[in-house]
Amino acid sequence: MKRFFTLFILGICLTSPAIAEENTTSEQAKLLYADNSIEESFNLLLSIPEEERTAENWLLLGNLLQDKGRDDDALFMYSQAVLKDDKFYKAHYNLGNFYLNSDKPNMAIDEYKKVLKLKNDYAYAYYNLGCAYLKLGQYRKAKNAFLDAVYFKNTEPDFYYNLAYVYKKMNKEKDAKAYLEIYNKIMETQIDE
Repeated sequence: MKRFFTLFILGICLTSPAIAEENTTSEQAKLLYADNSIEESFNLLLSIPEEERTAENWLLLGNLLQDKGRDDDALFMYSQAVLKDDKFYKAHYNLGNFYLNSDKPNMAIDEYKKVLKLKNDYAYAYYNLGCAYLKLGQYRKAKNAFLDAVYFKNTEPDFYYNLAYVYKKMNKEKDAKAYLEIYNKIMETQIDE
């Protein structure tokens, strides 16, 4: 499979220099972003014509704009990423996070559900879904989402902490205490490492 992918990419590069150049620009922008060269990454992404930008390009532009505090522009970029590729789960995830942080939990829930239809094992989408339900006071749904998050990633302490919190809100002290103990054990392990 890996060999086929490599040959396929080489075939694209040989037959379409414009696509190869755009991919190179995208890759360079991602590397610059990873290297914390924010302005260079941003300018490089802007140099890609809008019609040639990938969903990932739009998403990265949204992240960069959100980092700059330009939330409305970031929302536009995330929306463009979804328009470019509705099956790009990361764009739905970032939209969900945007709505959750903007105190729009119902809109966040819609986006996280889209993520989970596309990638049903994404623990952080379950976790944030649970956080959105918490904001709405829907503790049973929050509990179920946090349990799913733990199922797919059982080493994340925040998942257990929020489970303990939900159980406490549901007046299930024994369960709350059990999950808080797991949270404390994971935190101790992380401190020791």
